[in-house]
Parts: sequence; structure tokens; C-alpha cells
Amino acid sequence: MSTTTLTTWSLEMTSPADLVPSAAVPGPEIRIVRSEVPSPEFSRFLYTAVGGDIHWIDRLGLTREQWAEQLGRPGAETWVVYDRGTPAGYVEFDPQPDGVVEIVYFGLVAEFRGRRIGGHLLTVGIEKAWSLAERWPGLTPTRRVWLHTCSLDGPTAMPNYVRRGFKVFREETEPYEPVPTPGSWTGA
Repeated sequence: MSTTTLTTWSLEMTSPADLVPSAAVPGPEIRIVRSEVPSPEFSRFLYTAVGGDIHWIDRLGLTREQWAEQLGRPGAETWVVYDRGTPAGYVEFDPQPDGVVEIVYFGLVAEFRGRRIGGHLLTVGIEKAWSLAERWPGLTPTRRVWLHTCSLDGPTAMPNYVRRGFKVFREETEPYEPVPTPGSWTGA
């Protein structure tokens, strides 16, 4: 395989006022619900269903216990978007010290992309990141929300983040040897 260049961008919001909500608000068939019971199986399903075609591989080797540990941390939340009862995508938070919240995963299952659901999910996800301490007494109120994306993500990822009000604070490039996408199932 030939080596190519991978670009990673880190983006941030430093005030809830930075959020520019999506103009598209889907109909009543689209619901966004917090997954309040940490479930490694459900989270792994979401991770592979959303990221299988865009090179999400960093969590594939985790054990069930490692998934449970990540999901069970105070302030770790997963918000799932449903289309008529079917999971269509999700946003996951990782609370960090001093009021920083990272959106560690965000995306839609391939069949639900291009339907203007992503902007709405990201809007709600950002709102929930800013209000995280209200649901988790003992956490410092959010003062910064950040995420990273890369050139392997879908073509609408970066434009969606910028339209919602995120600003790039770091850009890094490195050599990358492409690997086949794992798909939703091994061998898919």
C-alpha cells in the first residue's frame, strides 16, 4: 500500500453563544434520546454502525470491561438520534478536567446521511455538552467544548462543525498508510 497524508483538525467553542443552530429541524419521526444506562454492547453497535465505513478503528480492540469503564465515568454521555425507532447515529461526550467537554464521537449510520439529520443532531449535542454539569452535580460547568475530525471522515463533517460555530485551533498532518475500512461487521 502507498502512504498518503492524513490531516487532523481540532476545533473548539468557548461559549454557548458560539453555537449556530441548524436551520433544518427534522419532523416528529426524528427523536434524540440520551442513552442513560451505559451499555457496552449498544455503544459498540453505534460505534461500528457509524464509523465502520470511515475508518473508526481505535476502539475495536477494547474489551467489554474497557467499554464499560469508559461509558461509566461521571459525565460520559451518549445521545442517540432515532428515525421512527431505528438508531440513526449518535454523539458521545468525554468530560475532562476544568469544565472541558470533548465530543469524542459524532456521526450517522450511512443510510441516514444526506437527510439533514446531522446538523440537528450536532446542534442538540452541543447544547447538551454545554449543559452537562446540570445533569452531573459535582462536575465543573462547561467552559469549552471541543472535538477533532480528520480527512478520513465524511465530506460533510468539517463543514457541519464550522457551520455550527466551531473554530479550528490546531491542524496536524502526518503520513498515513491506508487500511481497508472494517465495515459494521468483521469482513463486511
